[in-house]
Amino acid sequence: MKNSKLLDKASRLDFSKLPGSSADSTATDPAALPAFTPRPKTAPGALMAFANDTRSELLRENETLRERARQTDVLRGRLDEALGELQQWDGAKAARLIDPALIRHSRYANRHPHSLSGADFQKLRSEIQDAGGNVQPIKVRPVSREEGDGGARYEVVFGHRRLQACRELGLPVLTVIDNLDDQTLFVEMERENRSRKDLSAWEQGMMYRRALDGGLFPSNRKLAEAIGVDLSALGKALALAALPDFVVEAFASPLQLQFRWAKPLADALASNPERVRSMAQSLRTSPDAVSARQIFERLTSKASDPHAPGQGVERFHPLKSQPVRLDGLEVGWVRVADDGGIEIRIGTDAGLGSAPDLADLAERLSAGLLSLKARHRG
Repeated sequence: MKNSKLLDKASRLDFSKLPGSSADSTATDPAALPAFTPRPKTAPGALMAFANDTRSELLRENETLRERARQTDVLRGRLDEALGELQQWDGAKAARLIDPALIRHSRYANRHPHSLSGADFQKLRSEIQDAGGNVQPIKVRPVSREEGDGGARYEVVFGHRRLQACRELGLPVLTVIDNLDDQTLFVEMERENRSRKDLSAWEQGMMYRRALDGGLFPSNRKLAEAIGVDLSALGKALALAALPDFVVEAFASPLQLQFRWAKPLADALASNPERVRSMAQSLRTSPDAVSARQIFERLTSKASDPHAPGQGVERFHPLKSQPVRLDGLEVGWVRVADDGGIEIRIGTDAGLGSAPDLADLAERLSAGLLSLKARHRG
């Protein structure tokens, strides 16, 4: 009887809440159990535990500072590399692609329309087309809306031909933008074009004339000093630009005019302007093909007063090719070239060609030139 009562009480006991029982899954998970931290039971022990905790915190902070210092060194190294690369571009200006419609020609533009349509321009245009754009950028300066015409926002400093080529090809033009005053614009334009050696003598003269007429420089000397050219060369270019239209129009293109022709043309105009005007008119309307050299010689040939009795304008008779004969056969010719030099050609019919023959021919030619020179002096 007593045992049955004990069994009855035991059956009513609930062991599911006890730690470690299968019903309490969280209790069996070690990660879920709170960490056991022993507590010191004495004052010295508590002080020792505090010291250990403080030391551990200092070690962690020290490690953090070391890591930050290492990262700082890495960043400093990258910064030094970037600064070194930037120094290589010190003073450089970035180039950008701009719609040619936003760029206008300079008021000091030195390009004649013939420079934008000739064979040289067509070659440049083809090169830009093949490259997909101008590899060498042009330079422009910003202009205000009041200054701009037709919506232009920029004015060419240099690169008129490249701009025109891109405009015709429908390509954006690679451009460097810089803020320049009028005088600096002129100097940069002149020096850039002169360094390319493709600006004609007449174009240079017209450019210098516009600068002086516009008041950019107070005198020829100041202009020559600013652009770094000889004063006499500047004077020749200005003399070409001062030629009247009827003289310039006698040539197929003003680009054919040469520096050394400036003074003879000016002298001819001073001595007999009417004769020069009449000759220029006849040359301009002549159907015959006449070289630039021949036009120059006709305009500058000596002439007496056309109103004097029995005299008139001295006609120019250009030297024709003179044949060179050997044993009665024509084997070559001698003639005056367009630039005023003398051209000599010896054909294969002469039977020459070996090195001794050429040396002997050159020696005899030199002796002949000396004889001719002495005859002229006499």
